[in-house]
Amino acid sequence: MTARFAPSVWWRNPHIQTIWPVICKPKLAPALKRQRLELDDGDFIDLDWLAQPSPGQPLLLLIHGLEGGADSHYIRRMLLSAQAHGLATVVMHQRSCSGEPNRLLRSYHSGASDDLKRVIDHLHLRFGDHPLWALGYSLGANQLLKYLGEQRQHSLLARAAAVSPPLDLAACAKRMERGFSRVYQRHLIKRLQRKTAQKLKDFPEFSLAKPLSQLNTFYQFDDAVTAPTNGFAGAADYYQQASGKPFVADIVTPTLLLHAIDDPFMTTAVVPEQISTSVTMELHPRGGHVGFIAGGWPWAPQFYLEPRLLQFFCAES
Repeated sequence: MTARFAPSVWWRNPHIQTIWPVICKPKLAPALKRQRLELDDGDFIDLDWLAQPSPGQPLLLLIHGLEGGADSHYIRRMLLSAQAHGLATVVMHQRSCSGEPNRLLRSYHSGASDDLKRVIDHLHLRFGDHPLWALGYSLGANQLLKYLGEQRQHSLLARAAAVSPPLDLAACAKRMERGFSRVYQRHLIKRLQRKTAQKLKDFPEFSLAKPLSQLNTFYQFDDAVTAPTNGFAGAADYYQQASGKPFVADIVTPTLLLHAIDDPFMTTAVVPEQISTSVTMELHPRGGHVGFIAGGWPWAPQFYLEPRLLQFFCAES
């Protein structure tokens, strides 16, 4: 475990670390080319390409968090950094997160490592001669660590990094019901409610015991919507099966895990007790949720994440 991130005094508040990157998202958006990957179950996943790899060049896969996408502040910053370094990069959109509703009742969730595996298998089939790297954020980071632990030595990734993964979903759901974290919960739940309202119109056979407007916590929403539409018995079953924490000890792929103790989405319950020797965990006292602003002025913050991630991925094996 290392601790090299030390934000300047103006950036030590966890909520500023979490909110300010959204406010100051880069105005410049790199041009992306969309590819639709059809799935065996009749659904689809959209991939947005920054650039395909040249001969011998590695390919970086980016996996966004809850209700994110290629336009998320952390994805956009990483795309711009990758572009500046000439790194071939592709963004995986979770089902229903690419601007178009997915076709099935099921959508995406924190434990959907099957969808991630499908994307990785596809990229390996097309670019098998290229080292494949993957970088997940928040929900996408949990999926990635779960995939790595499940696949062990059969993982098709050469390197991986996970930023702010909610590795204990039950603990995170409880944390989001306290203090200022309820603001984040309310914002995300409203987005999920709007998306689900449209889904219910398309699938009238699925009914809720309570009105959608009354599902105001993650536990309530996951118990009524996420779990049953994705094959889980309820929220508790979903949290137990989908949490990535038990899988960290089984990872074989060289992996960087970045987490901040003051993350307002989580508690220390997400910190794994058993860690594979292939995993480098940076557990920082500060950084918020997918924040990690090191310094700079409010209109020009300097981020720790992108330089650190590129340093990890581009390091000599």
